[in-house]
Amino acid sequence: MRSLLVIVLAAGEGTRMRSAKPKVLHAVANRPMVAHVLDAALKAGASRLAVVIGPDHEAVAAQVRHVAPEAGTFVQAERRGTAHAVLAAREALAQGLEGQPFDDVVVMYGDTPLVRPETIEALRAPLADGAAVSVLGFRPADPFGYGRLVTQDGELLAIREEKEASEAERAITLCNAGLMAFDGRVVLDLLDRVSDANAKKEFYLTDAVEIARALGRSAGVVEVAVEEVAGVNSRAQLAEAESILQKRLRARALEGGATLVAPETVFFSADTVIGRDVVIEPNVVFGPGVTIEDGATIRAFSHVEGAHVGAGAIVGPFARLRPGAALGQGVHVGNFVEIKAADLAPGVKVNHLSYVGDSSVGANTNIGAGTITCNYDGFRKHRTTIGANAFIGTNTLLVAPVSVGDGAYIGTGSVITDNVPEDLLAIGRARQVNKLGWAVRLRERLSAGLAPKT
Repeated sequence: MRSLLVIVLAAGEGTRMRSAKPKVLHAVANRPMVAHVLDAALKAGASRLAVVIGPDHEAVAAQVRHVAPEAGTFVQAERRGTAHAVLAAREALAQGLEGQPFDDVVVMYGDTPLVRPETIEALRAPLADGAAVSVLGFRPADPFGYGRLVTQDGELLAIREEKEASEAERAITLCNAGLMAFDGRVVLDLLDRVSDANAKKEFYLTDAVEIARALGRSAGVVEVAVEEVAGVNSRAQLAEAESILQKRLRARALEGGATLVAPETVFFSADTVIGRDVVIEPNVVFGPGVTIEDGATIRAFSHVEGAHVGAGAIVGPFARLRPGAALGQGVHVGNFVEIKAADLAPGVKVNHLSYVGDSSVGANTNIGAGTITCNYDGFRKHRTTIGANAFIGTNTLLVAPVSVGDGAYIGTGSVITDNVPEDLLAIGRARQVNKLGWAVRLRERLSAGLAPKT
C-alpha cells in the first residue's frame, strides 16, 4: 500500500462569511467544514495529516485535534500563495514516514467539504502510473475566474490563472478544482522551484505542473462533477453546500433501507446513523450524535439530537429528544414530549405533553400526560429514578432527587417530593373542598360592584 500524506490548507479568513470565527469552522450538516475534509482524507487511507492554519487560529487547531488527534498543525504566518502555504508544512514533507519519503502527497482545502474519499483515491491514480503531479479538474457553468487546465492528448501541460491566460486558454472549459497530488519523492524539489514572478507576487502551487514537465515528468488530470469540488466563501455558498450534502445523506438513508415520506423535508447530520425499516415522516431534523435502530418510527415535526432510539420505538409527532436521551426497544414518546439525559427502558410510554430529564425509567412504565421531572434547583441538576411497571398519573411533578419503586402508582396531580416504595399508591395533593353556594354569592357581589371576599 502506498503511503499518503494529506496536507489540508485551512488558513483562510473567509471575510465574505461576515463572521468572527474562521471560515473552515462553519458547519455543513452539523460538522465543521474542515472536519469533513479530514474525515475524507482518513477514509482515503491517509498515513499522516498535516493542517496549515492561520495565526491565532487555535480554534481550528482544537477542531483538528478533535477529529484527528495524530494530525500535525502548522502556521502560515503570512499569506503568500498556495505553494507557500504547503511549504509551511515542510517539516511533515521532509520527515516522511519511517524515514522514507511519502509515496503520495495530496493537497486539499479546508473549505471544500464535499470531496469524497473515492475522489482522493482517483486523484492518486496517475501517480501510481508514473506522473509527478495529478490535478483535479471540473467544468463549471461559468469558468470565469478559475485557472484553466491546458491539456494535450490527455496529459496536463499547464494550469493557467485567469489573469495570465491567453484568449485561447480562457476558452477552455476544464478548470482547476484546487486539489492536487504529488509524487512524494519529488514534491519538495518541485515546490522549492516555484517562483513569485507573477501579477500577484505569490507562490502558486499550480506552477508545479510546468516545473514537473520541464524536469521530464508527466502530469495527469482527473475530472469530477462540479458539486463535489464546490468551495465555500460566503453564506450563500455554505447554504448550497448544505443542500448538496443533505441530498447525499437522504440518498444514503434510502439506500440503507429507510423510508423517508418526504425526503426533501428531512435534515440529517453528517454522523446520523439510520437502521433498516426506519420510517421518517416529514419535517424531521436530526442534530449531531443520533442513532436510530431498525424498525423505529420518527413522526413529523420532531427534533432529535444526541439521542439513541431503540428498535421499534416511536417518536413524535412534535417530540424533542435532547442529548443523552436513550430510548429502549418499543418505547413510545409522543406529541409535545421532551426527553433529556434520560434512559427509558423497553416498553416505556410517555405519550403526551411531558418533560423527562436527568432520569431513569424502568421497563413498561407509563408516564401520564403533563408529567414533569423537576430536575433543576437553580444551582444543580438532580436525578429521578422510576422503576419498572410503574404508573405515573397525569400532571405529576416529580421533584428530584426522588425515586419511585417498581409497580408503584402516583395519583393524578401529585407533587412527589419523597421516595415512593414499590407497589404503593402515592398521592401528593391537597384534599378537595366544595363550598355550597359560593359561586352564586360571588356573582351577586360582583354584580353589585362590590369587591369579592377573599
